[in-house]
Amino acid sequence: MSIKLLSSSLQGFTDFRFRNAFHHYFGGIDTFYAPYIRLNGKLKIKQSYQLDLLPENNSTLEVIPQVMTNDAEEFLFVIKYVQSLGYKELNWNLGCPYPMVTKSGMGSGLICNPTKIDEVLKRAHDETDITVSMKMRMGYEHAAEILDTFPILDKYPLKNIAIHARIGKQLYKGPVDLDAFQKCIDAAKHTLYYNGDITSVEAFNKIETRFPSIDHFMIGRGLIADPFLPSMIKNNTTEYPKNRWEIFSEFHDTIYHQYDEYLSGPTPIKMKMLGFWEFFSQSFSNPKKTYKAIKKASNPIKYKQAVKEILNKEQ
Repeated sequence: MSIKLLSSSLQGFTDFRFRNAFHHYFGGIDTFYAPYIRLNGKLKIKQSYQLDLLPENNSTLEVIPQVMTNDAEEFLFVIKYVQSLGYKELNWNLGCPYPMVTKSGMGSGLICNPTKIDEVLKRAHDETDITVSMKMRMGYEHAAEILDTFPILDKYPLKNIAIHARIGKQLYKGPVDLDAFQKCIDAAKHTLYYNGDITSVEAFNKIETRFPSIDHFMIGRGLIADPFLPSMIKNNTTEYPKNRWEIFSEFHDTIYHQYDEYLSGPTPIKMKMLGFWEFFSQSFSNPKKTYKAIKKASNPIKYKQAVKEILNKEQ
């Protein structure tokens, strides 16, 4: 079976700058999901969202826009916007686990409300011709919540449902619930994609063996922690390229310079890169020491020096 690998959206990380650099230096991802558009009650698209979805900023990638909402009017507004840019599909995020989202009845906090899900999907399908896909968790409080949504979802020609095999309340802690994901496979009529804890080639192989009917796999945090992972999965190898750290260094410098141009001043770029290094450090030989060295770097000159020293130790 030919597998497809998808990049899950991570707010604050997987924008067009990251996506383009990732695609150029590492490859292995067939489709990227853009970070979600959230309107907060205002029918206006923020400039950062506009930049992220501009076709000229995504000319070499397959990108699917995503929306975070529990409101049909907002959903329709975003549909019209992404269609004006030429996109044919919109992904609806019912997966985000963060309390600031779920307490507002969005993300995984909406899964317990099939009536609201039905209302939004009905209007989207009655009033537009866009293809809708879903990103979901098992639920927020318990893993059976998603099963109660399937009779509603079955009414609509959804392209797919990508399921992160945790409940929202877990955030990213604790194990994925593979038994609950199997129940979804048994109950769902739609095509399912698997998401959750694909952090190594070995972990991927176990998931693929466990679920032979699944051929689309979504990688989120694991893709940032080890950018070589998707291409290694595709090539079925645990061997890194000989020039691994040289490639990583070029990738790092590319995104650093682009974010540095976009953000104003040393503090925003420091915070942006610190966020990335929370993930990057995980694939270095001493993650805690690596992250600590980055955190200690108090200005751009010290930061670049710290990165240079970290990479020299790995080679």
